[in-house]
Amino acid sequence: MQTEVVIPLVAYLLLVFLLSIYAWRRRKTGAFLNEYFLGNRSMGGFVLAMTLTATYISASSFIGGPGAAYKYGLGWVLLSMIQLPAVWLSLGVLGKKFAILARRYNAVTLNDMLLARYQSPLLVWIASISLLVAFIGAMTVQFIGGARLLETAAGIPYDTGLLVFGVSIALYTAFGGFRASVLNDAFQGMVMLLGTFILLFSVIHAAGGLSAAVSTLHDIQPELTSPQGVDDVLTPSFMTSFWILVCFGVIGLPHTAVRCISYRDSKAVHRGIILGTIVIAILMFGMHLAGALGRAILPGLTVPDQVIPKLMISVLPPLVAGIFLAAPLAAIMSTINAQLLQSSATIIKDLFLSLRPHQVTNERLLTRMSSMVTLVLGLLLILAAWRPPEMIIWLNLLAFGGLEAVFLWPLILGLYWERANACGALSSMISGGISYAILAGLDLHLAGFHPIVPALLLSLLAFMVGNRFGRPAQPALAGAAH
Repeated sequence: MQTEVVIPLVAYLLLVFLLSIYAWRRRKTGAFLNEYFLGNRSMGGFVLAMTLTATYISASSFIGGPGAAYKYGLGWVLLSMIQLPAVWLSLGVLGKKFAILARRYNAVTLNDMLLARYQSPLLVWIASISLLVAFIGAMTVQFIGGARLLETAAGIPYDTGLLVFGVSIALYTAFGGFRASVLNDAFQGMVMLLGTFILLFSVIHAAGGLSAAVSTLHDIQPELTSPQGVDDVLTPSFMTSFWILVCFGVIGLPHTAVRCISYRDSKAVHRGIILGTIVIAILMFGMHLAGALGRAILPGLTVPDQVIPKLMISVLPPLVAGIFLAAPLAAIMSTINAQLLQSSATIIKDLFLSLRPHQVTNERLLTRMSSMVTLVLGLLLILAAWRPPEMIIWLNLLAFGGLEAVFLWPLILGLYWERANACGALSSMISGGISYAILAGLDLHLAGFHPIVPALLLSLLAFMVGNRFGRPAQPALAGAAH
């Protein structure tokens, strides 16, 4: 274990717990469900930008994405910038309309919005189960990423790192709730920005300058400097698929969408769009470029996901490496706490209270249950991450795609199409989820496209067909969603 690396990390975790304690003290004011899961809808523009960015940027962006750039070259850096409009799309498409309706329906979760719009308990149950299954995969990826970081950069054994990392997140999320999540997201977002700048400039310096680094990459393998990447992996169909999966489809991610019902006012939205887009641009470009150029410094890695942890040890002094280690850990922790809270909200609000609606006023029970469910989920995920795969980016994208295939069209069409009804939404969710599971499970790429593309097309078609057989939405709800 490298003590000089571990000390700054321990200090960082202590700061995270202090923010969570502050959030826990604030949690005693306000209705429990709105406070624990939405922070009483009080986010300003800066916090909104940081929490959206930190929630979206995860282990895949700090570990898996740079690992892919290391393997496929500078072309992957350009590909990563496809994600630039993600915050603008999420807040622009959902934004004000979503927040207004959420306040009207007193919605706490995405499924509350779907129930209010479509009036179908069956739809909510299908949505809830889909969300929980996909989140288990997505959060497992984040736990693996955090443990690998600690193993490679700090010399902490994988199993020990997984326990320390996992238990820390489970505890601060369980007892701090949404307010702890967004306060830590704002703090973690700034840590990520600082860490990205430090690492990128250190990598360029260690490689002898940008020109020398690119020349070294070309000498190692000319394809590393081509727009198409190694093995011509970056085909038009692949890039189209990637844009839909990690940019347009993000609108349908529940843990991203719920941020769009938690802000304070329209000024916060406008500021959040601008700041969030700038932060995503810096983080995506900086981390992926560091991963790609890292091959000029560490050409022989057999596990691409290790490039960022290995670079930290190679190009940074131990104490600085410890400070930077907090950056990717921040990205991972912010994504996990958002997904943990959404999973907990789904179990408590969408499932338990739908069976026991009379318990909605029993705040003492809800407080204990919410914290306990969040904590137990976190501990179960530690077990799921005990034996990790080689490259986590593919598992993360698989979970992302599953959520998008189920939620994207019911959410967007429910907001913007007055005649959308429950039959159409159910048809869309079922066909999208099943088709994506089959295509992804069999690794079928129709016409070279990622399974998310045909799955979303089939999901949209199923919505249109199913909508013809369903009852029209109630006038009040249809008018509200128009």
